[in-house]
Parts: sequence; structure tokens; C-alpha cells
Amino acid sequence: MIATRESALALWQARHVQAQLHALYPETEIRLLGMTTEGDRRLGSSLAQIGGKGLFVKELEATLESGVADIAVHSMKDVPVTLPSGFVIAAISERQDPRDALVSARCKSLAELNAGAIIGTSSLRRESQIRARFPRLRVAPLRGNVQTRLRKLDAGEYDAIILAAAGLQRLGLADRIAAVIPTDESLPAVGQGALGIECRAERNDMVAAVAALNDAATARCVRAERAMSRALAGSCNVPLGGFAHIEGAQLRMTGFVASPDGSRLLTAGVEGSADEPERVGEALARDLLGRGAAEILASLAAT
Repeated sequence: MIATRESALALWQARHVQAQLHALYPETEIRLLGMTTEGDRRLGSSLAQIGGKGLFVKELEATLESGVADIAVHSMKDVPVTLPSGFVIAAISERQDPRDALVSARCKSLAELNAGAIIGTSSLRRESQIRARFPRLRVAPLRGNVQTRLRKLDAGEYDAIILAAAGLQRLGLADRIAAVIPTDESLPAVGQGALGIECRAERNDMVAAVAALNDAATARCVRAERAMSRALAGSCNVPLGGFAHIEGAQLRMTGFVASPDGSRLLTAGVEGSADEPERVGEALARDLLGRGAAEILASLAAT
């Protein structure tokens, strides 16, 4: 049994994993258990206000704890960087497009928009980068599933919105993308574009069953990104992003920490052995802290 949220994107992701497992184990019945999480129910508030990304996974983890479900499928960008005791990410599948996407019928880039144009996003990470690069634009909160956000854009509530490119592509909505934003202009969320399969740590049978779905290169990159975020106490209250990629035996990674209003945005890059992804991520965190991220984090903790 696969536990999943019931949004169209989450169901696509769960069915994708279901199909992969069916191909590996054709004689095994693999069903989905759709659920509405607290994060889905409380759409009137920002994630930072109501408890963060864990609200999207805790009900799914409860089904794993009880044995009702065997595994859960998540977007890795929605998984808290510290898992509850007794849980493990048993596999991380090959990453699709990690970048952010601009969706608008009015422009092909944010630079084209006039002062005061309204940009919709639910992410402090995106908001801080937009405010830093385009202070003349207005950023307005935008929550809901992908279809809800697109309807609000089409209704004229926003001039443009920013979504994850991979989510639009998975839902067959790539034609809605006005432009894919390069990572040097909008650093992605930690784990963006990758799917994770979670189970109870003692379920050796499930760990073994999903091992073939693990993409080693993606897993190393996501581990590095999560290590950086963990070292910086990353949460929905902290505007930060990180993106790692592997070139040969080296893992190269860029990250940033910012104030929510974009008045301070610190970026750094490091590289190290691809065999030691956590060390690379932690080194990047130390670099950012040395550049002034500690002051930003302290100010956020005080608010």
C-alpha cells in the first residue's frame, strides 16, 4: 500500500512509483491510499505560519506507523530535513527538472513586467529572490494545488505566478510555462524535482523492495542539499535554497540564505567529493554562516 496526498500532482507521483513497482513485481498487488493532509486543509495561511512542510507528510507517516500503508511517496522538497525517529527515505528517484517556472500570459520574464505587477508564490524562498532582483514588483501569497493556482492566474488575480517546472511537466501542463528560470536567477528548493519513498526504518523488506528505484546521483545531490538546510536550521520560516549537481567525481553546489524582504541575500558555492555529499552540504552551510547568514537566521528566530 502506497500512502499519498490526493492532489492531482501527488497522485501522479504515487502512480508513477506504483507503475515502476508493478514493472519490478508484476505478481504483487500495489494499491494507493489517498489522503488529505493538514497542509492541504489549511490553505488560508502560509506554511510558515501553520507549522511548515511537515504538515504535508505527518498523516502519511501515521499510516506507516500503524502499518496501514507500507510506503509513502513525497516530493522531496516537501519533506522536512530531519525525519521523525524510526523513519527513513528508502529511495530517491531520478530528478526531473529542478528549476522554477514562470507562468504568465503577459510576459516571458519578470524583467518585462511594469512596476507594481503582482507575482504569486507560496514560497519565502521564491519571494526573497524576486524581491532582491525586482524590488519594483509586488509579491502576493498564493496557495492551493497547481490547478487552483492556475485558475487564480487566469482570473486576473496575478500578473504572473512561479511554480516548480517539474510539477507542471508531470501534469502535462508544460505549455503553460512562459519561461523556465535558470538556477543562477532562482535557486531551487532543496530536493526540488526529486521524488522520495519513505518507510519505517525497521521495514527491511520495503527498503529492499524499492532499492531499484533509487538513483544514486540524484540521491547524493539531494543528501547534500538537505545537509546544508539542516545545518542552517532550514524551514518554511527561512528563505533559503540549494542546488547540487555532479560533474565526474565532484559534487558542485550553490546555496543562498536571505531575509524575507530580499534586502539581504547571501550566495555561496562549494565543491567536494561526490562520495561525501553531506560534507559538501555542511561546508556550504559554514561558508554561508561565515558570510553573514548567522545574523539573518538570528533575526528570523527573534521574530
